[in-house]
Amino acid sequence: MKLKNIACSVVIAGIATSAMASGNKKPVSQWTCADFLAVEAQFRPKVIYAATAYSKAGKPEAELIDIDGTERVTPMVVAECTKAPQASFMEKLKAEWQKVESALKAK
Repeated sequence: MKLKNIACSVVIAGIATSAMASGNKKPVSQWTCADFLAVEAQFRPKVIYAATAYSKAGKPEAELIDIDGTERVTPMVVAECTKAPQASFMEKLKAEWQKVESALKAK
């Protein structure tokens, strides 16, 4: 359990560093797609981890981090955010997660 908490803390610290470097000081729950796309590409999966944990738990920390799912959903979110930079990042993230989860259930 401690390891998960440490991992979440590391992820959140990485996101905070990346967000500050891009000049963004808003909570991830208020980001637009443009805010997400401003994050360096190497940090985008970390943003997805933290935002997913937030959206599924309703608070900044969740029990599990879905690494495989995050690898699938990250390019999908990037593609959708590129099409609509002023859209809500969290809404795009939730919609793309639903697609990934539906595809996994169909298998």
